[in-house]
Amino acid sequence: MMNTLSIHKKLVQYLLHPISLLLVTLLFSFHGFAQSAYTKESLEAMKVAFITQKLSLTPAEAQVFWPIYNQYETELDALRKRHRDEKKLLMEDPSKVSDNELEKLVDGEIIFRQQELDVIKKYHAQFKKILSVKKVAMLYKAQEDYKKELLKQIQEKARNK
Repeated sequence: MMNTLSIHKKLVQYLLHPISLLLVTLLFSFHGFAQSAYTKESLEAMKVAFITQKLSLTPAEAQVFWPIYNQYETELDALRKRHRDEKKLLMEDPSKVSDNELEKLVDGEIIFRQQELDVIKKYHAQFKKILSVKKVAMLYKAQEDYKKELLKQIQEKARNK
C-alpha cells in the first residue's frame, strides 16, 4: 500500500500538467465523487485537487507547498488524535470521573487549543515564505470551503440512501 506522501507526490506531479488539472478537477468533481465510497486516500486526493485548483498553484509552488502542507496536516492530526484519546480515557464512564479528573479534562482542552494554535502559527509563517499573502489567505478559505463542500456531499449522499 502506498503511503500518503507518495500518493501526494504522484498526484502533485500529475497535477502539474495543465490538461491533467482539468481532468482531475472533473474526475473529482464533488457531484460524481459523492456517489463513491469515501476512503482516507480518496478524501486526501480530493483535498489536494481542490486546494491546488483554488490556489492556482504553479508547478514550482506546488512542489514546495505540498510537502510543507503535508507536514502541517500530519502534525495537527497527531495532536488531535492524542487529544481525542486522552478525552476518551477520562470520559469512558463519566459517573466515575472525579472533580480532579474533570478539571484535568477542562484544563487539557485549553492546553490542546493552545498547542493547535502553536502548530497553525508555525506553519502560517512557513506558508508565507513560499506563497504570496493572497495565496495564504486563499488557502485558509479553500480549507473551509473544502470542509463545507464535503459535509454538503455527505449529507446529500445520506439523504439519497
